[in-house]
Amino acid sequence: MHEILVTIPTQPRHREMLERIAPEAHFAYDMKPAETSVENADIILGNVPPAMLKNAPKLRWIQLNTAGTDGYPEVLREGCLLTNATGAYGLAISEHMLAMLLELMKKLNLYGRNQQAHLWRDEGTVTSIHGSRTLVVGLGNLGGEFAKRMHLLGSTVTGIRRSKGQKPEYLDALYQMDSLDICLKDADIVASCLPGGADTTHVFNAETFAKMKPGAYFLNVGRGSAVDSYALADALNSGHLAGAGLDVTEPEPLPKDHPLWDAKNLVLTPHVSGWYHLPETHERILGIAAENLNAFLAGTPLRNQIDLKTGRKI
Repeated sequence: MHEILVTIPTQPRHREMLERIAPEAHFAYDMKPAETSVENADIILGNVPPAMLKNAPKLRWIQLNTAGTDGYPEVLREGCLLTNATGAYGLAISEHMLAMLLELMKKLNLYGRNQQAHLWRDEGTVTSIHGSRTLVVGLGNLGGEFAKRMHLLGSTVTGIRRSKGQKPEYLDALYQMDSLDICLKDADIVASCLPGGADTTHVFNAETFAKMKPGAYFLNVGRGSAVDSYALADALNSGHLAGAGLDVTEPEPLPKDHPLWDAKNLVLTPHVSGWYHLPETHERILGIAAENLNAFLAGTPLRNQIDLKTGRKI
């Protein structure tokens, strides 16, 4: 009999769905499980601190409720399956990106401050997504969903991915990371949707920002570690960049004395674009977990399986 630990928040209808798939299994629902619960489980649906998995000899598969897998491949024993929640967050995060971008392009951040100061003042010309050139760096679920929306709004969209692949119809061009510098110079909007890892740390730095088109906008919703935050603050304060929208930073939470807090034309949110802030995201995560539970019990391939050696999707 399978011992299934569920740390994803569930309502009765969710539990009924999962238990209908595995009627003979024993389910334990605990968002903050004790070590003994982890040790006894052979299936875990949801995140637990990676360090706790070092003492999980029975574990055969863990389904994360996050798209990021940082810390998990290193602690799982060989043969244990790891899957993530890629596909659940694209809707919420791509809309959050659009909201930050439009706030900057239409100067709503400035008008918001004027409203607080009871100041009736015209802030001048604005820019448009229509006719712009967008560069999306990192074309997973998040980057792909944002690229689709920018394409539909009339932007010419170029994508950069770390490995070769077929160009989706919503992209006008597709390149690999070695073409980043060439693509930066013409982009009006640059969106970083990169995952964490040694090969993405500070991809965006002082040199990168200097190569960007003057007056461009920068967005980051991937990992804060992909951006040198001090270099970004400098690029904003110098006026080289017209604005930036961040939902992730390095470090998190951002220290109170960090220069990003006071940087010009920065829209900053505390890593809230994903998680369960949009209820649909929660439903999608549970849907992926249920789909994979059914596949695991049937012995068929799982969705979003991660290679433990590379940390990337198989």
